[in-house]
Amino acid sequence: MKMQSYEIFLIILHGFFSLRHFNMITFIAAVILLIVGYVVYGKVVERAFGADASRTTPCYTRQDGVDYMPMPTWKVYLIQFLNIAGTGPIFGAIQGILFGPAAYLWIVLGCIFGGAMHDYLTGMMSLRKDGASLPELIGDELGHVARVLMRVFSLFLMVLVGTVFVKTPGDLLAVQTATWGICGTPLFWYIVIFVYYVLAALLPIDKLIGRIYPLFGMALLIMAVGVGIGIFTQAGNVPELTDAFTNHHPQRDTIIPLFPGLFITIACGAISGFHATQSPMMARCMKNERLGRPVFYGAMITEGLVAMIWAAAAIKFADSLPVDGSTPYEKLLTAMDGNPAKVVDQICNTWMGRIGGILAILGVVAAPITSGDTALRSARMIAADFMHYKQNKIYKRLLLAVPLFLMVFVLMLIDFSVLWRYFGWVNQTLAVFALWAVTLWLARRRRCYFISLLPALWMTMVCSTFILIAPNVGFGLHPHLSYTLGAVLTLLCLLLFVRWKRADNSVQPI
Repeated sequence: MKMQSYEIFLIILHGFFSLRHFNMITFIAAVILLIVGYVVYGKVVERAFGADASRTTPCYTRQDGVDYMPMPTWKVYLIQFLNIAGTGPIFGAIQGILFGPAAYLWIVLGCIFGGAMHDYLTGMMSLRKDGASLPELIGDELGHVARVLMRVFSLFLMVLVGTVFVKTPGDLLAVQTATWGICGTPLFWYIVIFVYYVLAALLPIDKLIGRIYPLFGMALLIMAVGVGIGIFTQAGNVPELTDAFTNHHPQRDTIIPLFPGLFITIACGAISGFHATQSPMMARCMKNERLGRPVFYGAMITEGLVAMIWAAAAIKFADSLPVDGSTPYEKLLTAMDGNPAKVVDQICNTWMGRIGGILAILGVVAAPITSGDTALRSARMIAADFMHYKQNKIYKRLLLAVPLFLMVFVLMLIDFSVLWRYFGWVNQTLAVFALWAVTLWLARRRRCYFISLLPALWMTMVCSTFILIAPNVGFGLHPHLSYTLGAVLTLLCLLLFVRWKRADNSVQPI
């Protein structure tokens, strides 16, 4: 008897929901939404900006053989992905899922409507302005005071990232090579990584970064795919969205509340100001404006997928562990023991065997190194932009890079834990300024500025509330007072924007 199409569909659906350990409706829906977000909303954002394939890009008009040069699109995409990813979408997602399934919502909605839009529009604004760095983009829209403030913020963030990502992978490599004598000490690996950073920051982008980044980017994607397969084949449960509006964090009585804590903890997997400092690097290498959506928006959606995979994998793996804890969240906290890298190593080795162990090393060692080197390269480019100092000669690059490397070296000699407390807030505050700059840029050109205005208001509320409520970083105020003051500040920003919009009748060229 011939079966009707709906009967075939029901059989397939029944088989799909009968998969072993299938309880991941939320996870699968989130992955689908991220992909649909790229296809649909990515097009909306592209149209709002007005990408024009006929425009000549800076890689041709300002080609210098160092920072400005045309590169293949696939390579630009992989470099952009690794620039903005590193360990961010892995470690941030693992720590963020401790808050519960609300992490899924933030990754999906934050990535589609916030992070990918933020990365695309800041990258494309840079492309239109000859590859200008983020502080100059912000200054052009928000004024001189914002320009100076963002120069300080951006350079601080870049040096901060560079410093941390010397120490973190250096310490991990020292553990892995403890039996190698002097070559297995942290100091030895600090020196090796530092020398690499110097080369990556000074050499033309196609000589070192352009050659090894695509390989590391592919390794990070392969690791994510392998872990993603493990989510469907390994034991354990993944919590569903029905539990999303409860704070499940085992330390919820002593840490910052879910709002704004989750939205600072998961940055790179949703929205991150650091990304906007990296996008100009690839804006100087793109051959065509229409490539912006796969490169900028697409790389961020890819990072969101990686974050989703690691959030689900971490909680599912923890659920199967025979460790102390009455909930998967308590077990995950125990397994982390203060270091998400331990969970990454366990998942990769348990789910993927020897190959997984190799990929784990790449994930917790190579990934942070590839964030640190481009951070310092970006710092050099930011300094060159505001000093109007050409970088076509090696000695000119050295004049700017040496002071930055000295700052990294000095920071490595002190207790960095205090400085690191500020990293999350500084990073997200940078995104706030970038979003407001994007909003004004769109508004001045009579474009649909609501796509950035709403995320700008949301992140203003997140960052202002965080600095008010955080005990060790900010003012440590009572949550109710912090929420009230944060809302007032956000409303004030909206009113200032409305006032500016009514007063500014000029229309800037596209």
